[in-house]
Amino acid sequence: MKIGILSKRETGFAEKMQSYYEEKGFEVTIYTSRNLTVNKMLLENDFYILKSKQLLFLYAGYFLKANNIPVIPDPSISYKHKHRIESYYSIRNVGLNTPDIYLGTPKTIKSQFKQLDYPFIVKPLMGSSSEGIRIIKNSADFDSDENKILYIEKFIDGIHYLSYFIDKHICVGEKQPLKNEHSEVKIVPPDEDIKQALIKWRDKYNLLFGHLDMIREYKTNNLIVVDSGTFPEFTNWKIIIDPVSTICNLILERYREMANIV
Repeated sequence: MKIGILSKRETGFAEKMQSYYEEKGFEVTIYTSRNLTVNKMLLENDFYILKSKQLLFLYAGYFLKANNIPVIPDPSISYKHKHRIESYYSIRNVGLNTPDIYLGTPKTIKSQFKQLDYPFIVKPLMGSSSEGIRIIKNSADFDSDENKILYIEKFIDGIHYLSYFIDKHICVGEKQPLKNEHSEVKIVPPDEDIKQALIKWRDKYNLLFGHLDMIREYKTNNLIVVDSGTFPEFTNWKIIIDPVSTICNLILERYREMANIV
């Protein structure tokens, strides 16, 4: 069997998956921006793993899916969970709490805010990590380009959680605000509402694995979801099951279901 991995890098989790599958006798190619061309040559593989949500790899996923080549995770779901607005409404559609959001130019947004409304968080429209995220504490912190369209969330003061799931397994850690998945976390037992949020998210979109970033608001004790990811690196996965072999086997099972292989 030939497997393709669409990844922004050849190292990390993609390399670990490649090693695992090759040990099982599969032929595996990692496609990065350095060697990926979206054309019929890609159709030589049996299926693909969409490790990265960068647009080049999403477009490759759409191309493959249109040519009846299985792609896991589904590129349509991966795109929705990368695009901030799509992701926001995907989270809302599950019935989970989200922060208040605003979309507009600095000029129009500033005209609506009073100083007591601050702080806010500015996030890139495309992305699902902490890259490009910054805090807006007052009107002077806005971008100088008055015509730029901004996606803004109300800042939530609370405890921040990195919450992974792999199938029915859950691993949760407290983390510092605005830090990415690779930053140090303190592993904690998951509260029941965190477990239920992950289960709802997993089941709604038929996900094998992923993560949600959540905040326990100090003021209300409400659990608020602020970000999602379809394929994290699982850097801070600290419970007993091995994430690489477990995910690789889940992907193989999903591929066999999609290809009607018994």
